[in-house]
Amino acid sequence: MSFAGKIIIVTGATSGIGRATAEAFGREGGSLVLVGRQETVLAEVAAEVRAAGGHAATVAADLTTVDAPERVVSAALAAFGHIDVLVNAAGVIASGALEATTDEIWDTMMAVNLRAPFRLMRAAAPHLTLRKGAIVNVSSVNGLRSFPGVLAYNVSKAAVDHLTRCAAIEMAPSGVRVNAVNPGVTVTNLHRRSGMDETKYAAFLERSKETHPLGRPGQPDDIAALILFLASDRAGWMTGETIPIDGGRHLTCAR
Repeated sequence: MSFAGKIIIVTGATSGIGRATAEAFGREGGSLVLVGRQETVLAEVAAEVRAAGGHAATVAADLTTVDAPERVVSAALAAFGHIDVLVNAAGVIASGALEATTDEIWDTMMAVNLRAPFRLMRAAAPHLTLRKGAIVNVSSVNGLRSFPGVLAYNVSKAAVDHLTRCAAIEMAPSGVRVNAVNPGVTVTNLHRRSGMDETKYAAFLERSKETHPLGRPGQPDDIAALILFLASDRAGWMTGETIPIDGGRHLTCAR
């Protein structure tokens, strides 16, 4: 799956699934526009992409700000001239059942997980149309199934799934494909950043061996491999799909 000559925007590129995806595109010769909040980490990832044979530009941005989509798109065009692929991998999670979900928690989940990818898709759409490009959104098994204690996160990811389907049918006449991946528990910093300490996180990963039929949590490279496939010509007749990649977690009841 060579991406030589392809220009790929990856958000959330400083950690987890986004970083693994950026590095994987780099190994396939892609030219990356790396988007994240931490300039020093972006520089590290860019160096890794270049060492692997790819090219990289960086954009330090909070994707919830008003001008972020235009800044990202403009940076991609200035660095490489066009856009072939957009990967929306940035995301956050917060715990809270219905009565414990504050307006602030709700608004943050929607702003980062839903509104930010929507706005970047909208900004990139004219340029992706020129290249008959592809969008891959990083959703979650929580978008496909309901799990207790993370209500706002569940809703935000279910909305990402339907955003994917709606955008896919609208952009199909232009030759742009839009798909999403729905990971199960994956070993990243996502849960730690939500406030889970190391002891609880270790117990959470151990429990994941039971809740995922294949007996383990995922690794970022597992998800990156599917993202690359969906972005490639090998998936040229696929659009509007929301694909579980979760060790079979979506096959089970909440437990």
